[in-house]
This record gives sequence, C-alpha cells and structure tokens, in this order.
Amino acid sequence: MLQQIHLFGDDLVSAYFSHSHWWLHTTVHWILLGAPVTMVAVLALRLQTSVRRYLQANPDPLSRRRIHNKERNKERNSAIQGSVYSYIIQHTGRQQLMLLGLALTALPLLYVTLEIPKHIINHAIGSDDFPIQIIGIEAQQIEFLFGLCLLYLLTILLSGSLKYSLNLSKGLLAESVLRRLRVKVYSIWHRRERDNGHSQIIPVIVQEVEAIAGFAGDIIVLPVFQGGTFLTILFFLFMQDPLLGAAAISLLPLQLVVIPHLQKKVNKLGRDRMQEVRNLGQIIGEMPASSYSKTARAMRSIRNLQSIRVEIFRRKFLMKGLYNFATHLTPFFFYTIGGYLVIEGKLTFGALVAALAAHKDFSSPLKELFKYYQTGEDVRVRWVELSRLLQP
Repeated sequence: MLQQIHLFGDDLVSAYFSHSHWWLHTTVHWILLGAPVTMVAVLALRLQTSVRRYLQANPDPLSRRRIHNKERNKERNSAIQGSVYSYIIQHTGRQQLMLLGLALTALPLLYVTLEIPKHIINHAIGSDDFPIQIIGIEAQQIEFLFGLCLLYLLTILLSGSLKYSLNLSKGLLAESVLRRLRVKVYSIWHRRERDNGHSQIIPVIVQEVEAIAGFAGDIIVLPVFQGGTFLTILFFLFMQDPLLGAAAISLLPLQLVVIPHLQKKVNKLGRDRMQEVRNLGQIIGEMPASSYSKTARAMRSIRNLQSIRVEIFRRKFLMKGLYNFATHLTPFFFYTIGGYLVIEGKLTFGALVAALAAHKDFSSPLKELFKYYQTGEDVRVRWVELSRLLQP
C-alpha cells in the first residue's frame, strides 16, 4: 500500500515538474500526500473518539432519557438556564444578524485587496504593452500604475471602515450583555441574602461575568468572519496555483492534533483556578477577622493559585510557540515550490509575491479561530460554574 502511494506521488511530481531534485521531491510528497493522509487520519480518529464517548455516556435509550431528565432538572433549578450560546442568541439575535451582514460584506473587499497587488506587479510594472485601452480610455504605464494604486487605497479604506464598524458594534453588544448579566446575577444573589455572600459574588460579577459577556460579540461573527477570511485567502492561493493552496494548509493536520490536546489541559486548570478563587474569597470572608488557622488556609490557597496560573502559562505559551512555528514554516513551501514555478515560467512573479503577502494575512484568521475555540471552552466552563453557583 505504501509503495503504491509512493509511486502515485512520483507520478504527480513527474506530471507537474520537469525537475526531479530530491528536495523538491520530498516537499511535494508531503504537500500532496503526507498532509492529506494525515488530515484524513486525524478526522477519522476524532470521529472514532466522539462515537466511543457517546456510546459510553449513553449505553441505552433508557439511560439517555434519565440523563436528559437529570440535566433538565438541574437547569430548572438554576436561575440561569440553557447554554451560554442559547442565552446570548436569545437576547442578542437581531444584533447578531447585523454583525453577520457586516462580516459577509467585508469578504469580497478582502479578495480585491489581494488581487490588485498582483496586477500592479505583473501588468503595471512588469509589462511593456502600453498604451492600453481601459473602458475606451487610453492609459500610459504611469497613469495605469497610479490608477491601480488609487483603487487599492480606496479598497483598503473601505475595508478598514467596515472592520471598524464591525468591532465597534461587537463592543457595544458585549457591554449590553455585560450590564444585563451583572444586574441579573446581583439581583438573584441579593434576593437570597446568603451569609458571607459578598466574598463570592464580587469576583463573579467583576471577572467571570465580564469574560462571558465579552464572548457575546464574537459568538457568531468571529467564526464567520475569520473563517470566511481563511477560506477567501485559501481560494486566492488556489487561484494562483493549486500547489500553493495545498502548501498553505499542509501543516494544518499537525495543529489540529496538538493544540486541542493542550487546550483540554488548560480548560481543566481553568476550572481549578476558578474554584480556588472562590475558596480564597470564602476564607477571607469568614469570621473572626484574624486567626492563625484562617491565615494559614489563605496562604495555602494563594500558593495553589500561583501554581495553577504558572502551569496555565506554560501550556498556553507552548501552544503559542507551536502555532508560531507552524505558521513560519509554511513560507518554506512557498519559497521552494513557488520559486521553482517562477523559474520554470509556470507562475508569474507577481502571483508569488501576492501569495506570500496573502499568507501573511492567512495565519491571522487561523490564529483567531484557535483563540475562539480556547475562549469558547473557557466561557463554557465559566457559564457552568455560574449556573451551579446560582442554584438554590
């Protein structure tokens, strides 16, 4: 089987390239065979794991019914019902649609900003076919160059204005949800009048609720906008050359394996941190105001918080380092494959420059999508803890 795959890769290299250098041979094999096979293996493993976990958690229909009823009873007992997604959509549905419209409008402009530099290099700077006719108007080389540059300037100004409006609208929506959540949590807690409640409610209202509300502005528009940006740039790369598009996502399977695994550890540490913060608040709020045992417990809790946060930093920075390594390694494929195609005359120099510039923006939406996944998991954990805290 492996021998057949190898021979198939050799046929692809021979059909696409006239040179058989081992460096080019190895690179193309990974892009056209290694990365796709790895991606399929990753997706198959994820599917198998999900099915196994589902069957373990739901062995028979009767058990599924009991679990569903138990979870529904818990939600009914809590003052905040449903998931964080359903709560946000319920109260901000109209605003989310407006944000979605702004995000979708910005994507065609993004493609234009990627396409114009290629024409500036290939047709305005690198061409000698002047004068040319544009909509019945004769233009010299300098005039054509300045016209394209002006069009590029107008495009980026319009794109920037849309992004400004989008970000401002997201901020206003998040502040609206934050005010609603703070009022709701405070009113519920105040109505119950729990003893020593102030020591627990302060970090909840100030920190945890703010993180949840900040996610409200991104819950729909961020994956749509950043995912659309990712697909738009990927489509642009494929339009320049299919091999460049394949090279752009050649390291994506490795990122899908490593980053989610590390994120699960960070999520668990995040839950431990929140519980320890509440424990420290409870200790501080206890009476009497000063005692040796209380001070010892508080110091122990502070040390635990420090250890947890240090471990969170280690894992987060490790994820960031791995992601940055993969991001900066991808241009290696562009220089290798794209440079060869330019030398052979199968790709224009302007297309290669535009592809490299596009990849610079290509890493940003992917990074934002991974960050969205991390934030979503953190907010989900905070929401569950908040629901438990507000149970009678």
